[in-house]
Amino acid sequence: MFTGLIQGLGALQPVGGDKLQVTCSANSSGLILEDLAIGDSVAVDGVCLTVIEVQPQGFVAVASPETRDRSTLGQTNLAWVNLETSLRVGSKLGGHFVTGHVDGKGRLQRVVQTASSWEMTFTAQDPQVARYIIPKGSVAVNGISLTVADCLPDGTQFTVAVIPHTYQETNLQYLQPGSWVNLEGDILGKYVEKFLHLDPSNFNSSAPASPWESLTPGFLTEHGYL
Repeated sequence: MFTGLIQGLGALQPVGGDKLQVTCSANSSGLILEDLAIGDSVAVDGVCLTVIEVQPQGFVAVASPETRDRSTLGQTNLAWVNLETSLRVGSKLGGHFVTGHVDGKGRLQRVVQTASSWEMTFTAQDPQVARYIIPKGSVAVNGISLTVADCLPDGTQFTVAVIPHTYQETNLQYLQPGSWVNLEGDILGKYVEKFLHLDPSNFNSSAPASPWESLTPGFLTEHGYL
């Protein structure tokens, strides 16, 4: 589990088979490698990977074919990747719950610099991604916890406002229109969706009634949630 608050950048390099070598930048090596151990989880551009080797300036992890196909880690032209170690018990949760299990890829459409931020618009054509994009909701872009400022009703296009600190400390600064990014929707929304679509007929008739049977879109609207 991660928070979407990036700790630093790293350079990504395939080293044979399913192995990926990540070399931490000088500014991030201390935070990432301080107590990193074999078996630990690290979010690499939002993708949860398991460390199999710790090196003086980085680490080696394994990315399965499914992971490379679903994310940008299969690309060979990545300049820098965002890095975040897993959330520890008692740590501050400043972003939102990010699992590191990306839903799919999106593309940067345009970037507009304003007086106080960068407004970045992305497309998410895959329904498995777009369905969880809602106004003012949370989304992880390359592992970065961001708030959706605006989006199309179907979620296939959305805009986020990126503050200078986030822009300068992550690889968002290197993206160009057309660049691919990893997208992960808010896990809380996924569970709510599942509960709303539960079929009461699937429950054992002798069991107590499920509290979710009454949780319908009409119920939520009536009580001010939609």
